[in-house]
Amino acid sequence: MKVENITKQFSGVTVLDGVSVELQSGQVNAIIGENGAGKSTLMKILSGVYTDYDGQIIYRDEPVQFASTKDAQSRGISIIHQELNLIPYLSITENVFLGRELTNAWGGLRTGKMQARTQELLNRLKLNVPPDTQVYKLKVGQQQVVEIAKALLFESEVIIMDEPTSAISDQEVEVLFDIIRDLKKASKAIVYISHKLDELFEIADRYIVLRDGKHIASGHMREIDHDQLIHKMVGRNIEVVKKKEATGQREELLQVKNLCLKHPTRKNELFLKNISFNLEKGEILGVFGLMGAGRTELLESIFGLHHTTSSGEIKVNQRILRLQSPDDAIKAGMALVPEDRKQNGLILGLDVRTNISLTSLKKLERLGWLSKSRETALAGKYIQELSIKTSSDRQLAENLSGGNQQKIVLSKWLATNPSILLLDEPTRGIDVNAKNEIYKLILQLAASGMGILMVSSELPEIMAVSDRILVMAEGSLCAEFDNQGLSEDQILKAAIPKTI
Repeated sequence: MKVENITKQFSGVTVLDGVSVELQSGQVNAIIGENGAGKSTLMKILSGVYTDYDGQIIYRDEPVQFASTKDAQSRGISIIHQELNLIPYLSITENVFLGRELTNAWGGLRTGKMQARTQELLNRLKLNVPPDTQVYKLKVGQQQVVEIAKALLFESEVIIMDEPTSAISDQEVEVLFDIIRDLKKASKAIVYISHKLDELFEIADRYIVLRDGKHIASGHMREIDHDQLIHKMVGRNIEVVKKKEATGQREELLQVKNLCLKHPTRKNELFLKNISFNLEKGEILGVFGLMGAGRTELLESIFGLHHTTSSGEIKVNQRILRLQSPDDAIKAGMALVPEDRKQNGLILGLDVRTNISLTSLKKLERLGWLSKSRETALAGKYIQELSIKTSSDRQLAENLSGGNQQKIVLSKWLATNPSILLLDEPTRGIDVNAKNEIYKLILQLAASGMGILMVSSELPEIMAVSDRILVMAEGSLCAEFDNQGLSEDQILKAAIPKTI
């Protein structure tokens, strides 16, 4: 499959500029670039989401123009999005055959045949789960296997995977990689988008670098190293920011004592169990744990999202908080940047200015009416200070790259002038340069005296910016380390549940 001189514009802004690349069968073709480089736009053109563009797609040695995603699928091109497109309360079989159900001569569903075919696909993908299982009962990694099963039902020749490992465990990553290797043996062309460069060197055969909407370079992964790849992505060398060793005494800002959270489905069981720690002014406290350890639930409980099912004592500046809602946490000086920015951090259909001002509407009032001039000034302040790349403050949030979307979420909360910032996976799904910009901002905020509690599943990230590191396993705090002379092995060993 080839694309030749593909150009795509949105509202006069060129997103892809004469891109020509080749995707080879039987190989993993890694599409690499910063957020905003044009990767997602190119994939949406290949999969039939965008039909209005200049240039052409050559598929099976012929020019093609897909009229829709269904058209692209019927011709053998499938895309597995970062945000999985499954219906949770339908079964695996119903999801796999959705929109292409098998029927008999009277229009009735051939349920048995569909289940049998789904079972064949699950066996091929080594997913040992009954085909009538409802999707919401599956782990994220298992749901991704269901998405791959949907692609295989079409006998797809080109399978596009967009950040497939962003929300799954290391064990699930290995399962996914085994599936990808089997697909390669079947001569499928795998198009793989990821910001995790280490995994690209493990699974990818070829790299294709996009920068500012242009094709910069292509080649074999074995012929390039990590630093060279980053240089091609950003056009310059990047020195990853690291936290300097803290000096002097600090003042306690947040104290959490015996925090517990009831399990949402298992009666008389606790999801979080007697967690106690403190956070000081100007400190970055990292939180690490494997999936299901309770990291997100810890931040949400501190922020008042589970006030009816949580217990324990939370103090801010030595004052006990009575959290009845997140509003109480905000008034106490807390802010929470959630793990899923698209679902919980932004209103994608609103513009940059509106998203930034959402937490500060009372401050922006004038005689009971929202002051557009104040709102514009607030948005302009953070667009400049956080270097948000947008054509204007009226651009819709959904049209920005992941890194810039994350900066909008941060801006929204920084506008409340918090003293405590809770960060849940603040760099998930963004490129190495945007990550570095987020790291710099986090360090600047800590230097100004803000206390930062940061959850991350990336150990190098946790170790680069944290003063101390808390390790969680199965809802409990199982270790605490000063980040001096610490190794990744020590943290991982502490994070593995003792029952394994």
